[in-house]
Amino acid sequence: MIVVMQADATKKQVEHVVYLVQEMGLKDHVIVGTDLTVVAVIGDDRRVDTGTLERASGVDRVVPILAPYKIAAREAKEDRTQVKIGPDCLVGGRQVPVIAGPCSVEGEQAILDMAQQVKDAGATALRGGAFKPRTNPYSFQGFGEDGLKMLAAAREMTGLAVVTEVLTPSEVDLVEKYADCFQIGTRNAQNFKLLEAVGKSTKPVLYKRGMSMTIDEYLQATEYVLASGNPNVILCERGIRTFEDHTRNTLSISAVPELHHRSHLPVVVDPSQGTGYARLVPPMCRAAVAGGADGLIIEVHGDPEHAMTDGAQSITPAVLAEIMPSLSAIGELVRQ
Repeated sequence: MIVVMQADATKKQVEHVVYLVQEMGLKDHVIVGTDLTVVAVIGDDRRVDTGTLERASGVDRVVPILAPYKIAAREAKEDRTQVKIGPDCLVGGRQVPVIAGPCSVEGEQAILDMAQQVKDAGATALRGGAFKPRTNPYSFQGFGEDGLKMLAAAREMTGLAVVTEVLTPSEVDLVEKYADCFQIGTRNAQNFKLLEAVGKSTKPVLYKRGMSMTIDEYLQATEYVLASGNPNVILCERGIRTFEDHTRNTLSISAVPELHHRSHLPVVVDPSQGTGYARLVPPMCRAAVAGGADGLIIEVHGDPEHAMTDGAQSITPAVLAEIMPSLSAIGELVRQ
């Protein structure tokens, strides 16, 4: 459940409600909105004396939340969450930011060149993997910290914020040192210790849906990040595994409005992982924006045929530049 404070509630009144929640043996999470402050009550709220909370000074009402996720729930926050990645990339606003770059960092000059090209095409943040989880243990695993340093150099040159994947709790501090946003990949979607670790950071988290997760499971897992103290979570629909074999995964555009219905968090779409084929990326980018996506994360490579990872699903910078005007036009139309 959540405790909705009155519009003119004081800090002292909010603190008193927090004290009451803790006195009941439950955990609190204060969410400060544009107009209202609410206190999410986390734990077995069957033990909550709602009368005590409703009578507390400054309280407007107590609202039960039936979903097992409390902080991520739409009812927990009146206004939609906006997450800023670096100085210039806002996810959840009126614009549709594009996070673009190669699947893997392949070398310093390569990532510098690609960063400049995706910026010129209109991207607002740079993606690239320094650590790569691979199905085959003998495949390229990334450059590690050296790759992070290359991404940081690209940010220094272009001003683009850096989004990169973190694989283990022990690497969170290292990635935080160089990146502007953590990416949690599909293989780690239910690595709850990792979710808690990034939840203790102040850096944003772009959290990809697990390839076999339901929406409900996904939002429950998101709660691990939020409950650990980090409100800056961006949900990412990247396709799920189904019986269909004409694409690498089945990209669920309907997940975007459904997540918006259930949660206040922004939602981006990854059409590269979601389809596995470069030819399908442009139309699925347009479909995602038409479906209400708050942003896109796209794999872009200057020479996809010779990419070290995921070349088949990577578009070129020229294709990115070609589709950007249509994405802006669709975004303006659906946000009227």
